[in-house]
Amino acid sequence: MTGSSLFVIGASAGGLDALTRLAAQLPADFPAPIFVVNHMAADANSEVVVRAIDNSGPLPCTLAQEGQAFEGGHIYIAPADHHLLVVKGKMHVTKGARENRSRPGIDPLFRSAAVAYRSKVVGVVLTGYLDDGTAGLEAIQRCGGICVVQDPDDAAYPDMPQNALNRVAVDHTLPLEQMGALFATLVLRKPGKDKPVPKDIAIEAKIAERVLSDLQAVNVVGDQVPFNCPDCGGPLWQVAKGNLLRYRCHTGHAFTSAVLEAEQTAKIEETLWTALRMFEERRNLLMTVSSRQSRGYSKSAAERARESEVHIERIRAMLTSSRDATPEVAAA
Repeated sequence: MTGSSLFVIGASAGGLDALTRLAAQLPADFPAPIFVVNHMAADANSEVVVRAIDNSGPLPCTLAQEGQAFEGGHIYIAPADHHLLVVKGKMHVTKGARENRSRPGIDPLFRSAAVAYRSKVVGVVLTGYLDDGTAGLEAIQRCGGICVVQDPDDAAYPDMPQNALNRVAVDHTLPLEQMGALFATLVLRKPGKDKPVPKDIAIEAKIAERVLSDLQAVNVVGDQVPFNCPDCGGPLWQVAKGNLLRYRCHTGHAFTSAVLEAEQTAKIEETLWTALRMFEERRNLLMTVSSRQSRGYSKSAAERARESEVHIERIRAMLTSSRDATPEVAAA
């Protein structure tokens, strides 16, 4: 790796605009490699992101490839539906379990870089919903790296920067237009003394890298709690270390408390829609039975149809309330 620094950047909603504006500020002789996770749908065309950033500034931008060696002065983008991990001298592109409902996820990238390069890492959180990247920044800080967050007032979507600031004592908070100058300063810095990699961070990095179920590993990082993973249905463990309340299952899915709540809300809404459909079908059937005027049966069917209508209205009210109260679920 050229130079003494390595930059990892995470962005979500509003990220493409932010990343292109940042790339435009960097000089052609910028010596460090830059790794980027920008949340995108599983079926998104990753090349659109690559081309936009590549055309915005002088640094070449490419899609990260499994096992590829990286070099300074390049920007590497995580492909859609794959995590991007950094190990010594090369990249891993994996189909590991989603973290914070995302693949690519910001936390796996940040955590892997912290384990591999410790004090040499500069972690950057930009615009986005919820709080992916906060746990990753905390890992970078605990391993001796530098933490940078976009000023929430400057971000198109301030949740991710603000949540990072709420949980991590970051080194720099600034508007996007000032980040190019900060990068130029940080890339020339002499890295601090490497800190030993905490065991829990090393284990979580391995879970993301190995793509396997690991009950023993997750038992080390936390205690089992009485609710289940919304992605696979398995039990969850509450991660013991750090300021951010987080959860993991033994197959690798991971959630902050905010993301877990949003995921549970989405599952509840899905269940309510199913219940609404079933009650409507039941009402329609009972109304059909009632219309046949079957002896000794039509009155009972009509009454049960009216009871179903009551349940239908209640479920509709809950769905309306849920959608109004949690707009971030649909947006995320």
